[in-house]
Amino acid sequence: MKRILLGLLTVLAFGSVKAQADPASWKFSAKKISAKVYEVKMVATLKSGWHLYSQTQPKGAIAYPTKVDFTNNPLIVRAGNVKELGKMEKFHDATTNSTAHQYANTVTFVQKVTLKAPAKTSLSGTVEYQTCDDKQCLPPKKVPFNVPLG
Repeated sequence: MKRILLGLLTVLAFGSVKAQADPASWKFSAKKISAKVYEVKMVATLKSGWHLYSQTQPKGAIAYPTKVDFTNNPLIVRAGNVKELGKMEKFHDATTNSTAHQYANTVTFVQKVTLKAPAKTSLSGTVEYQTCDDKQCLPPKKVPFNVPLG
């Protein structure tokens, strides 16, 4: 009986640690702007006390920047770079004497795309990011996405 109870407690403890392991949740969507133009949104919502880094960092930064990689799709043309919408914080770490651009609470990454022809397709790829709080940084993580268009 003790072994069963110990095993159950171990599983519950591991499950709660795993649930806390990713303080970011992601939602992906597309909004039709005109006949063939879409705005694809990638929204990260962070647990209180956590942040993730901007795609662009100041010189000398040691932060791991967020990266959005798209799978090649011959039916889609991306317009410009991925834009960030949110309240960017400039954080200076006195211990490492480095500065980082980061977001807390929520940040939206936006990519405009144009369909070459009126067809149903999707924009897919991955978002790679790192989350940190005031005590620790978790290893970078990749989240795949696939957003229907057309």
